[in-house]
Amino acid sequence: MVLLHGFTQSADVWGPLAERLAGVHEVVALDLPGHGGSAGVRAGLWETADLVAEAGERAAYVGYSMGGRVALHVAVRHPELVRRLVLVSATAGIEDPTARAARVDADEEIARRVERDGVPELLRWWLSRPLFSTLPAEAAALEARLGATAEGLASSLRLAGAGRQEPLWDRLGEVRSPALVVAGELDAAYRALAERIVSCLGGKARLAVIPGTGHACHLEAPEDWLGVVGPFLSGTPVGLQ
Repeated sequence: MVLLHGFTQSADVWGPLAERLAGVHEVVALDLPGHGGSAGVRAGLWETADLVAEAGERAAYVGYSMGGRVALHVAVRHPELVRRLVLVSATAGIEDPTARAARVDADEEIARRVERDGVPELLRWWLSRPLFSTLPAEAAALEARLGATAEGLASSLRLAGAGRQEPLWDRLGEVRSPALVVAGELDAAYRALAERIVSCLGGKARLAVIPGTGHACHLEAPEDWLGVVGPFLSGTPVGLQ
């Protein structure tokens, strides 16, 4: 399986989760463009999907947040390579052009912030946002994020930020694989997005809501997350919401 991390993260953030999954599966955790060992790589979402597909080949793809958007692009562009798909706190894009343009502007402000203030200060601000209010400091894997570069994170925002994403809602029917769409119970916006993605994917998709968690549900409640994702990846039926 291929694990795809979120913005400001790296492959190392999967840590114990990757180790647990590796007990059953062959696990490949990738550094996405602008992050970790790929800090010098510059790529938009479709280019990133091609790079990820080349590295992962036929596999189950598991993506969190930004990584979920990448995994969805892989599933649309290279459906023959995706055995199973897990989207965690992900979206298929911002449909309204005005809202999308506003997100581009917001991401540009963050890009300038990291270029001006550096990675440690950006991480302090990023993890203090309401989106991560339920993420304990000890679960945030800060050390695994500090290897990022300001230039890499800025390029990721400018090339692959949510505002730059072509909305994929009308293309979800091109996804062929069984899919599990996961969201935290307390992350109202992304829970609603997860419900909509499942509805668009039809009978091939299931929803899993992790109780008492927010956006980073896999880091906040790893055992609960593994309890639904692990069986799905192994092809075992599980009770999902």
